[in-house]
Amino acid sequence: MDSVLLVSSTDKSIEFISQLLKEDSAAQITTAQSGSEARRMYSGQDYDLIIINAPLSDEFGHELAIITAEKTMSGVIMMVKSELADDVAARVENFGVFVLPKPLSRQLFFQTLKLVTAARRRLQMLKRENLKLQKNIEEIRLIDRGKCALIQYLSMTEEQAHKYIERQAMDMRITKKEVAEGILRTYEW
Repeated sequence: MDSVLLVSSTDKSIEFISQLLKEDSAAQITTAQSGSEARRMYSGQDYDLIIINAPLSDEFGHELAIITAEKTMSGVIMMVKSELADDVAARVENFGVFVLPKPLSRQLFFQTLKLVTAARRRLQMLKRENLKLQKNIEEIRLIDRGKCALIQYLSMTEEQAHKYIERQAMDMRITKKEVAEGILRTYEW
């Protein structure tokens, strides 16, 4: 974990959790003492992990956990009293928030950190894959627009337009996307 946002209303808890995080080699630990302060902080920076030690001074913290999990790529851990853990978990786990009961077990804390790290890495891989697929879809759309321009302005069939774009790409040693962009510049722009 490179960067951690620790949200807790008590200095004692901040000190204790910070010490645990340092043992796990957290590089940068930023602290907030309220939900509103935490919202301001994560809106301006990406954190690898956000830990919420409930209750906070201005709210309980489950709304913050849900919003944080939905709007960021951060791993989110919420720490609550053991008698409330099951109820809180039922509310927030569907949003990807990990719930830890207090008092805190060191072993459970470190296991949860590992799980959050693994889940976050998997989420980042899926995000990269999604961006790659979106880029491919955009490229296909551009090539199809180029084909449509050839069909409309040069009365080619779809197959002829397809072969023309492929042939131009091979002959000119450029991508089909670049050929399609050239066609669109010629006929549409």
